[in-house]
Amino acid sequence: MNGTALITGASSGLGSEFARQLDGRVDHFILVARRGEKLQALAASLSTPSTIIEQDLSLADAPETLCERIEALGLIVDVLINNAGIAGPDLLSVTEFSEQRTFEQLMMKTVAELCSRLIPQMQSRGMGWVINVASVAGRFPSSDSGNYGPAKAYVIALSEELNLAVKNNGVKVTALCPGFTHTEFHAVAGLMDAKTNSPSWIWYDASTVVREGLAACDKGRSVIISGRLYRWLDPFLRSRLLRDTLLRLVGRR
Repeated sequence: MNGTALITGASSGLGSEFARQLDGRVDHFILVARRGEKLQALAASLSTPSTIIEQDLSLADAPETLCERIEALGLIVDVLINNAGIAGPDLLSVTEFSEQRTFEQLMMKTVAELCSRLIPQMQSRGMGWVINVASVAGRFPSSDSGNYGPAKAYVIALSEELNLAVKNNGVKVTALCPGFTHTEFHAVAGLMDAKTNSPSWIWYDASTVVREGLAACDKGRSVIISGRLYRWLDPFLRSRLLRDTLLRLVGRR
């Protein structure tokens, strides 16, 4: 692997872990997030040269602005890691719909537009990697918020279709589907009580998730369920009969 890697949501969690594991394997990083100080600290810890871009990718014009800035810098993206994300509001409790539109932009529209803008360039060069960070939550319906899981389901479907479309051009597109992962996500989303009260064995380290995602993309897999536990559960949760039985066994309605 070589070239330039663009990582969104690079200031923490899976994004910064992608940078650490790709350090020395690519020639240049483009690190994008809203928190510039954290990006600076991350860049300082890497041996690979980095360009830092502070940008809010939940804005409608953000993908266009970002790509124009990358082009102006004379950089060409060879590896795209679409990692930026938020928990989002409960769809049935939304009162301020700008919050809902922000969620949809960041979680789906920005991901799709960056793929649309950058993958054709990879096709023309005959090489490229794209990892779209999705979630196990996108693999099956739940009675959660009506937002996060469906958004991740879109990212999974998008990745599968894109991988079929471009795999013969030397480009690999993978949806990475983690389960519960040790990052800042739950603290930012106000879900630390749920994390604290859940069993430790359902949690995986970010290093494991990223390592499995990179390996899957290298092999050209369109979807990777990260974590042995979640790979085992996936067929049960995707079968309605088995899913309902399993949820009854663990006492959930």
